[in-house]
Order: sequence, then structure tokens, then C-alpha cells
Amino acid sequence: MRTILLELNKDRCKGCELCTEACPREVLAMGSQINALGYRAAEAIAPQKCTGCRACALVCPEVVFTIYQTA
Repeated sequence: MRTILLELNKDRCKGCELCTEACPREVLAMGSQINALGYRAAEAIAPQKCTGCRACALVCPEVVFTIYQTA
């Protein structure tokens, strides 16, 4: 069974929302809290739905995503 772990560095996020639009499984949404840069950061609202497709990481200009996969 494959396990996916999605990590977000919320303090680097600038709230552009590109990741939330790119995610085909609606794993991400914009959070309500303000991060260290003064933006509303993305957060994983349904991490169990993540397939590890990396669409979020590919569109993120701030490189806030790290995706780990285990076999």
C-alpha cells in the first residue's frame, strides 16, 4: 500500500491560489490564518485524498510543497 505525505511550508506561501486551482482532488484550500509574510496560506483540507500527482508543486512559484511517497 502506497502512502503519500504532503507537507506545506506555510510561512513561504504568498497566497496566489495556483495550487488550489491545480489540485485535481480538491486536497488544498486557502486557510484563514495569516502567515509570517502577511498572506493567507494554502492548507491541506483533505490530505487523505492526495495521490502524489505533484500538480500543486509544479505550479507553486514559492516552492512550498514537499511530497513524500512510500511503497
